[in-house]
Amino acid sequence: MTSLADLRVIDAATLFAGPSAAMMLGDFGADVIKIEHPRRGDPSRGHGASVDGVGLWWKTLSRNKRAAAIDLSRAEGQRILRSLAERSDVLIENFRPGTLERWDLAPEDLLELNPRLIVARMTGFGQFGPMASRPGFGTLAEAMSGFASMTGQPDGPPTLPPLALADGIAGLAMSYAIMVALHDRERTGRGQVIDMAIIEPILGLLGPQMTAYKALGVVAQRTGNRSSSNAPRNTYRTRDGRWLAISTSAQPIAERVVTLVGRPDLVEQPWFGSGRGRVQHVDELDEAVASWIAERDADEVIARFEEAQAAVAPIYDVTDIAKDPQYAALDTFIEVPDEELGAVTMQNVMFRLSDTPGEVRWPGRRLGHDTDEVLGELDYAPEEIAGLREDGVIA
Repeated sequence: MTSLADLRVIDAATLFAGPSAAMMLGDFGADVIKIEHPRRGDPSRGHGASVDGVGLWWKTLSRNKRAAAIDLSRAEGQRILRSLAERSDVLIENFRPGTLERWDLAPEDLLELNPRLIVARMTGFGQFGPMASRPGFGTLAEAMSGFASMTGQPDGPPTLPPLALADGIAGLAMSYAIMVALHDRERTGRGQVIDMAIIEPILGLLGPQMTAYKALGVVAQRTGNRSSSNAPRNTYRTRDGRWLAISTSAQPIAERVVTLVGRPDLVEQPWFGSGRGRVQHVDELDEAVASWIAERDADEVIARFEEAQAAVAPIYDVTDIAKDPQYAALDTFIEVPDEELGAVTMQNVMFRLSDTPGEVRWPGRRLGHDTDEVLGELDYAPEEIAGLREDGVIA
């Protein structure tokens, strides 16, 4: 039995942040029911690469979820959601604040139907405040959090990530918040409402920027691949044209690196004893490391670093990831049978539990694949289901 097999989760969110939280719960056995609009579907179906019109991002994001297509803007659709909420543990939604209330699905009303329900609300800016009603996406969080302003080359523009970074971070944070709320429910017997703004979780991963600003007036600047906390830390090109990344966050590692590249004299410098001191001499350190690496092929550099017990890694693209032996040993990627594409390769569950491991049971399904099954569990008769489909309430 997987860890969360006794939980039912309604995923009524769209795109990435909320659905990724639901995916993580589903990976460990939760019965996740993905609700989509019966005609439009979830927008993530159309994001990224596709095969014969079938979105590959969708296949991963909606794995382990039953797919039910229900129009929640219709009265009958709202009635279905209320019935589901009565029999579920968690509802994840990311409608603009006020939408559920307008549909007579306010959290307080759902909690009246099911006092043990966890209502997890994911929006760009939270449920209150001057920006609460604005549409919000992860890109805006990456901009407003300080991430973009401190990312990129010093003489270049602020840089956004080429992926849904803030959404992914918020999804991780929401899965954690849900588990906290479920744990608290064991103590109190009551559910509660989670209010998460996508602009907030990413702040925590950027370090104590507000703490440093308030205490010292520090405003983080763009440093390219360098770190403002330690040096040497950068990407370096080898003689055979490959790129390697080096980190020296720990003092002993920094000492091993400069000794390896022929500059043990630097260890004796009074400034070398702290990351902050090394950052002030980053040009000298980078020159020593870069020149040594540039004279050698990548395989030799990696072997020498490993011998010295110093931290180095090649800069990979996906072709390198696909053949890396460490990922292979960890079973990081698996091939999952799929009714539309035959099979899909995707990342495995994010971590390993010794007694109750997670599992990818199936990829994202066709629109409405499980609608009849879900409504049947709510005691809808076949003729009622057929009528709802004819009226466009479900698909």
